[in-house]
This record gives sequence, C-alpha cells and structure tokens, in this order.
Amino acid sequence: MKIIDEPQFGPMFRFNDANVYWALYVLSDGRRIGRKRLAEEVGVGEGSMRRIIDTLKEWDFIQIKQTGITLTKAGQAFLNQLPIRPVDIFVEGSVVGQYQQAVLVLGGASKVNNGMEQRDVGIKVGGEGCTTIVIRDGILMVPPDWNLDEMNPEMAYKIRKETGITQSDALIIGGADSKASAVEAAVAAALQMF
Repeated sequence: MKIIDEPQFGPMFRFNDANVYWALYVLSDGRRIGRKRLAEEVGVGEGSMRRIIDTLKEWDFIQIKQTGITLTKAGQAFLNQLPIRPVDIFVEGSVVGQYQQAVLVLGGASKVNNGMEQRDVGIKVGGEGCTTIVIRDGILMVPPDWNLDEMNPEMAYKIRKETGITQSDALIIGGADSKASAVEAAVAAALQMF
C-alpha cells in the first residue's frame, strides 16, 4: 500500500510510507506536538519531517498552529481506514534486536505465506527483522510451522489476550536496535501486505 508517491525528478525521499503512517499515529492521541519532537518520535531528520508535514497539510490531514501540530478529522479518518493497529506487547525471544514494535494487520492472515516476506521488508528498511504470527486452524503459529500454542503456551496466551488477534489477522513484530527502526520495520512490513 502506498501512502505517498516518490518524486519522479529531483532528490529521493529520505523517509518512507511507514514513517508517514507513524507520524499520523503519533498525532492521533490528540496532543499538540512540535516538528522537532515529531521527527524524533518517527525517527527521521527534520528536513524529512518538514516534507511529511507539508504533504499532510496539503491533504488537510493536519493542522499547524504556533502551539504545535494536531491531526484533523480527515487525518484521523484516513488513519482509521488503514488496516493496521499498533499493539504494545513485548514477546520475549521472538525478534532480534533490543526494541520491538508489534502491529496487528486486520484481514492480513491470508496474505502471509511463510513470514519471510515480512522479515525481508523489515530488514530492508533498517530493522533486524520481523516475526509474523497468524492463527491457522485455531492454532497460533509462526509460519510456516512453529506451533506457539504447543511450544510456548504462556506466550501464546499473552499474545491472544493482549492483541485480540483473530483468524483473519496477522501480527507482525518488528525488531531493531532502536525503537524508531523497530516501528519502521513492523509498519513497512504491514503496508507491504496491501
């Protein structure tokens, strides 16, 4: 799924769709936030954030005032229609890297083959990788064949309880050596599924 198109001419962006999504998500809590702080939370430079902000303002997704940036109703509606929901869960030993970020991809289970596609996308954007979890025949699985219900029932229970994963969803956990890179890995892998 593409959120923002790369320019045909001139310099390439130093950010990606995952960064744009996360900027919207950070703004979705209703707090006013400055450009510099938003850039830090998203993990991009101030120049990239300026470009993201300009684009979101052009689309009427954000409002900029002297007190900070906020998400508009149109921005919130756009964010809500995307089939991705960040989830705060730490799954011990599931992903390489010091930091993790999980996202629930609504309706994404049918698009998961063996999980390597999501791992590769996560690595490509600078993460250490991604672990994908789905429910197949009622069993919580790390594709292609790792049965979490059998191998680690405590972790399987925690994942089911804290994420609300259903048979049609996929859970992608990005791992990296920084929080921003873990976020970028998980969100980029999720966006790649659509």
